[in-house]
Amino acid sequence: MTQEDLIDHLQWRLFEDHGKEIAKTLIAQVLDVLGKHTRASLVRGGKVPLPGVGMLEAKKRPARKGRNPRTGAAIDIPASRGVQFRPGKVLKDALNGGAS
Repeated sequence: MTQEDLIDHLQWRLFEDHGKEIAKTLIAQVLDVLGKHTRASLVRGGKVPLPGVGMLEAKKRPARKGRNPRTGAAIDIPASRGVQFRPGKVLKDALNGGAS
């Protein structure tokens, strides 16, 4: 799905559910604000709920030892931060044949 596909789907869904047509530019602006808020929250180490989907959470990964798969030589992998996604119950159930 592309961003344009997502915007089209949201526009159609909002019209179907609420009978109101919302401009694609407004939907694109909302998605832009959502992305900026998500990024800022994760940079601060917070969590971002995605209702009906799950949770995004910033996680620290400690420094560790690793191996170069090509040479087998030991290497040091520095500490880093990443994003962890935890699916919610609704998504898990939908993926496993439950209600959507």
